[in-house]
Amino acid sequence: MGGAGPGPGRGAAARGASSPAGLGSRWPGHPSPPAAAMVDERKDGSYGTPQKYDPAFRGPIYNRGCTDIICCVFLFLAIVGYVAVGIIAWTHGDPRKVIYPTDSRGQFCGQKGTKNENKPFLFYFNIVKCASPLVLLEFQCPTPQICVEKCPSRYLTYLNAHASEDFEYYKQYCLPGFQKNKGVAEVLRDGDCPAVLIPSKPFAQRCFPAVHAHKGILMVGNETTYEDGLGSRKNITELVEGAKKASGILEARQLAMRIFEDYTVSWYWIIIGLIIAMVLSLLFIILLRFLAGIMVWVMIVMVILVLGYGILHCYMEYARLRGEAGSDVSLVDLGFQTDFRVYLHLRQTWVAFMIILSIVEVIIILLLIFLRKRILIAIALIKEASRAVGYVMCSLLYPLVTFFLLCLCIAYWASTAIFLSTSNEAVYKIFNETSCPVAGKTCNPETFPSSNESRLCPGAHCQFAFYGGESTYHRALLGLQIFNVFMFFWLANFVLALGQVTLAGAFASYYWAMNKPDDLPAFPLFSAFGRALRYHTGSLAFGSLLLAIVQVIRVILEYLDQRLKAAENKFAKFLMSCLKCCFWCLEKFIKFLNRNAYIMIAIYGTNFCTSARNAFFLLMRNIIRVAVLDKVTDFLFLLGKLLIVGSVGILAFFFFTHRIRIVQDTAPSLNYYWVPVVTVVIGSYLIAHGFFSVYGMCVDTLFLCFLEDLERNDGTPERPYFMSLTLKKILNKTNKRQAEA
Repeated sequence: MGGAGPGPGRGAAARGASSPAGLGSRWPGHPSPPAAAMVDERKDGSYGTPQKYDPAFRGPIYNRGCTDIICCVFLFLAIVGYVAVGIIAWTHGDPRKVIYPTDSRGQFCGQKGTKNENKPFLFYFNIVKCASPLVLLEFQCPTPQICVEKCPSRYLTYLNAHASEDFEYYKQYCLPGFQKNKGVAEVLRDGDCPAVLIPSKPFAQRCFPAVHAHKGILMVGNETTYEDGLGSRKNITELVEGAKKASGILEARQLAMRIFEDYTVSWYWIIIGLIIAMVLSLLFIILLRFLAGIMVWVMIVMVILVLGYGILHCYMEYARLRGEAGSDVSLVDLGFQTDFRVYLHLRQTWVAFMIILSIVEVIIILLLIFLRKRILIAIALIKEASRAVGYVMCSLLYPLVTFFLLCLCIAYWASTAIFLSTSNEAVYKIFNETSCPVAGKTCNPETFPSSNESRLCPGAHCQFAFYGGESTYHRALLGLQIFNVFMFFWLANFVLALGQVTLAGAFASYYWAMNKPDDLPAFPLFSAFGRALRYHTGSLAFGSLLLAIVQVIRVILEYLDQRLKAAENKFAKFLMSCLKCCFWCLEKFIKFLNRNAYIMIAIYGTNFCTSARNAFFLLMRNIIRVAVLDKVTDFLFLLGKLLIVGSVGILAFFFFTHRIRIVQDTAPSLNYYWVPVVTVVIGSYLIAHGFFSVYGMCVDTLFLCFLEDLERNDGTPERPYFMSLTLKKILNKTNKRQAEA
């Protein structure tokens, strides 16, 4: 949580004001431990000088200047460069390349406005060639491919069709513009027409042999073999191997299409589920303001009950599957399956779920036992945060602003990435069935028939291989993609930082108002937002830049780790694991430090480095308070999220699996019921996190201000406490009257 206040004003004032060294010393129900054990303020000055009393200080400073201007300039230049990259990408890119299949000349099949508009399917002349290793190297089958209106439905060979009435039917599967002015041998040698047509069915806009099994025997039509059109017969299994290679990269697309279909029939139910999560989150926040203590304990009990029901449900499913055929197969033996429903028919799956839920249940119960006394302290702090949020109600809507800005960042990054990845040019290479000295070299399909390469390799073809390029722009594509990722992280972190500073400024205004809410400034949230953008864009850019650099390094390490998985160098793997761990820890530390620095920026208007230093020093001077209070409240907020997500998730599970009889016929039929369930769970968590993040920032800000208050003031008329009456009562502190002074 956190935070640090500007260096000064902490320990001395706190000691002079007989401040409780650790919050436990004066809290109800807590015996006062020895002073030496509870004092967490550092007296040696190693963590900065506590803030001195300032009679003019009344909360967030309004007369402030711009901070970290250089970083603001860098951010502006980076955004200009990012826009330029986007314009270049949109000029050169073509997203159709990831949507439509392409023929041997790189032309799209089924694309409106082209000559292939009415030809949506891709036809392979000889799909057996797709079993070649070239498929994995070039992502293209070494056989001519054309766009056709429909896949072949008859079995024909060119040898039989060229002199019969079937030729007109056969001709539509030859190269565009083919004329019957060559002999059979020349046509097959030049690859103008396929040697054989095999009954096929479309799959992902590609024509694949209509292979089916009859009594365990693979067949096409009524045959187990087929004539290859060159005078010999081949087994159907060769077709299967070629089709597997050609369709291997399409299995993921098939899964994606099924998931997309599920979204199309369940999207409105998903939205209803997310609305329910939003209503529950808002209701929970409102009730928390008036019934914080009861709500916290109800929340704890409900989470335990939800986990308990999960354990019971897993056991019931485990018992139900006893004796069923195939239910005792292990997960290892089953392997990975794209249909995840298969796993729910295994007893081992439910045992794993039951063990995981039981471990979580035990951990939560143990934590509650050991932290039961500190929960009372956290409840008081949450009540104070509830009042602050109640006086700044528009703060609950601010996550929508953050969400909107993050959506813009994600949309711009994703679209730029797609346009960059599709801005390559069509590259044509020479493919040949036999060994050829020029095989694999680039070629021009327009001039290839009259080139020297075609004479060196008479049976070779110049066909589309992949999208690439040799220009300066194409060589810089990798760097542009990295820059795209870096800017996404930088801008996303900047948006989050802006939200943290805005909320911190609004809630700090509440805390430092002596007479709440009368002294609260008008529109504190908008004032804080304006101050953040006007004066501290550079500081926010600085903090988010540090975090973005670390995150990009982590992405690069993950990429390198994937590349090294096939390596046998154990030292390299160990070093990579150490680096990943170190940068993960560094990212967490920077996020923690940034959050507290942003609070100090919102209050004092200092630059990022000064704010981060003061925040860290204040944090270290009050380390016991941070450990006891802040983390307990974080834990309680986590339980609140789990309660909302668990409730909505269970409701979604029963609804989409048709287990609620009242609406059993209303639920849509799905390929994978887990698609909407997982979407609702993730969306519910994000919604709950948005609401609770406001509360979390409020608690963090009030806690930091509370520490500042204890160090600055002592309760005398000259130096009164700004904390609320509730906090004063809990800490057994009062503001002394003039007569008593």
